[in-house]
Formats: sequence, structure tokens, C-alpha cells
Amino acid sequence: MTIEIGIYTKDLELTDRIQDYVTKKVGKLERFLSEIGECRVDLSYAKTARNASDRYIAQITIRGKGFILRSEERSDNMFAAIDATVEKMSRQIERFKGKHWRKRADEPAVEPVIEEVEEEVIPLIARRKTFNLEPMHEEEALEQLLLLGHESFFVFYNVETERVNVLYHRRDGSYGLIDPIIK
Repeated sequence: MTIEIGIYTKDLELTDRIQDYVTKKVGKLERFLSEIGECRVDLSYAKTARNASDRYIAQITIRGKGFILRSEERSDNMFAAIDATVEKMSRQIERFKGKHWRKRADEPAVEPVIEEVEEEVIPLIARRKTFNLEPMHEEEALEQLLLLGHESFFVFYNVETERVNVLYHRRDGSYGLIDPIIK
């Protein structure tokens, strides 16, 4: 089965050469994880990047039953950014498979779903995201935060408290949990 790869660009022309390169490189990820349902590749050029070596950005998002994996890398040319992103995704897949197969058989299957959150701080709401919250335990939320490469936070529905929680990365390297209560 060959995965369908959606390629999207921003401030960059999608040439046949880039499209063929992405299809060839990203298509190899299926060898590592056969349960891939959808694969999205976002390529962009940031002319306002502070460092010239960070102008070309490649991001891969892979979705399957019960998981979403995302990797992003920047480089001074698009092909190097694609290579680095594919390599990073390969490592994430290996880490995911290791944790997935080690999971105890008596634990319920949970399908976490999360979307990318805009990293830039802007006074106005520049982007809105909607996503489904799947019930999960705190340990599963932490695993998803690490697998997705989100450095700041992860929103999830906590099975134990039956409330929406936010898991976040603290400056000292530990993690915090926000468990809001509606008055």
C-alpha cells in the first residue's frame, strides 16, 4: 500500500523536482510504519528569518489510527530541510513503535488527536485551531507531547478527572499539569 502524500507550500514554488524529491523521501517512511493513513508535507520559505540557514522550512505530519506524529526542520536549502525532517520523523516513528509495542495489553486503546499550535506570539488572534479531544491518561498525554515534538504544552481530556487538562513543559525541565475547574 502506498501512502498518499499531500504537499502544500507557502511563499515557495512547488517544482517537479521538489515534488519528486518529497514523494521519494517521505514515501520511504511507510517502511517504518505501515499504519499511516494520511501524510501531509508543508514546505515554506521564511524570508524574514533572523538566520539565513533557517529560511527553508519542511514539516511532516503523519496521521494513523490512534496517533499523530509531526516533525519540522529548517535549513539553508529546501532539500536539506526535507532530509532533516524525514530523518527526525524516522526517529519519532521508531520511538513511537517502541512505546506502542511495549504498552500493556490490558490498557485501553486511546486515540489522541492534536494539531499544531502557532508558535509566534501576536497580540491579535492570528490563527484558530479546532481538534478532537480523545480521552487519555496523564502518562499518554506526556508521551504524545514528546512524540509530537511540542515543546510548550499539550491539551487533552483527562480520563481520571473527566476534565480538559493542559500538560506543559516547565523551565526547570519538569512538567506541570493545569486542571481547571469551572465555577
